[in-house]
Amino acid sequence: MNLHRHEPFATLERQREADRLGMALFLASETMLFGAVILGLLALRSFDPAGFAQTSARLSLPTGAANTALLLTSSLLVALAAAAQARDEVRRTALCLLLAILLGAAFLAVKALEYRSEYAEGLMPGFGAPLPRDARLFADAYFIATGLHALHVIVGLGLLGTMAWRLRGDDPPGETTLGNVGLYWHLVDAVWVFLFPILYLSR
Repeated sequence: MNLHRHEPFATLERQREADRLGMALFLASETMLFGAVILGLLALRSFDPAGFAQTSARLSLPTGAANTALLLTSSLLVALAAAAQARDEVRRTALCLLLAILLGAAFLAVKALEYRSEYAEGLMPGFGAPLPRDARLFADAYFIATGLHALHVIVGLGLLGTMAWRLRGDDPPGETTLGNVGLYWHLVDAVWVFLFPILYLSR
């Protein structure tokens, strides 16, 4: 009888462990993906440091720094949301998530404006005057890396929005679910922390 009484709890714990393991494997695959991108950028910088630095100088350092601040603050808010949920503070959890979403959306808006400026300068692949080979390599690598990252930001915002929406209903997300989404968002932010100095400070 005791085994039967504790079976639901054991099943719930196994489900949580499975969720954590699945998320860990997914994050590992994402880490390998962005690791390959970052290694490619470092290899390109090592291959032609002068050309890399010259083209990097054409990027807007204040814009990149502002986006770094936006994502780091957003990551902090997601961590605060998880802490609030652990204390059963639903409204504070929802508020932190909504603010994190707003900052993530602001990151995308700033990035879109930056892309627009780079399009006007002819840095975007397929537009504007042809660039020298070293500048073209940097520009292509820049748009691949930041475009892939922006796609992950969009996915992360969708996940955060889903968590915030579920807090309004009768099926709020559990700590494990919100924790997994938070880990994904922290990974997205961490990737940008690596991309920012490589792309914007190599001048």
